[in-house]
Amino acid sequence: MKKKTLALVLALTLLVAGVVGGTLAWLTDQTAEVKNTFTVGDINIGLTETTADYKMVPGNTIAKDPTVTVKANSEACWLFVKVTESTDLKDFITYAIAEGWTALSGVDGVYYREVPASAADQTFSVLAGDAVTVKSDVTRTMLETAKTDAPTLTFQAYAIQKDHFATADAAWAEVSK
Repeated sequence: MKKKTLALVLALTLLVAGVVGGTLAWLTDQTAEVKNTFTVGDINIGLTETTADYKMVPGNTIAKDPTVTVKANSEACWLFVKVTESTDLKDFITYAIAEGWTALSGVDGVYYREVPASAADQTFSVLAGDAVTVKSDVTRTMLETAKTDAPTLTFQAYAIQKDHFATADAAWAEVSK
């Protein structure tokens, strides 16, 4: 009889546990979805200069305003400008590079600066005072020769993302490949 009573009690206990367990409300929770959107970063630059007819007169200063612009919403970047002179330019013209540019060591005529990301255009003059000066010791004979073989000064701008390039040297090595 004890075995029957024990079996009956166990059966009733299982039945009650099943009924109670089936009607219990479990506490649960769920988060809102988090969506990650990956957009493309970009760097946009421009190089402009007011065009003019440059006439060399000994001792005169000539307005010359090459300007590099890093366009709005560009990524932080290393900005470079390469200045190329004709072989005889130094006989006729002097100029200086504007403040904020640093000469890249070991590379003639290349200057750089770090530019942070910005929601606005960032514009940088290349030449100090936006001008060049004709040397005062330029002679008439030199100017006559220059009519057929005029000295030149050429500018080209480059930019590369700042991320992953700790130094301007490393960035230039990638840009100039």
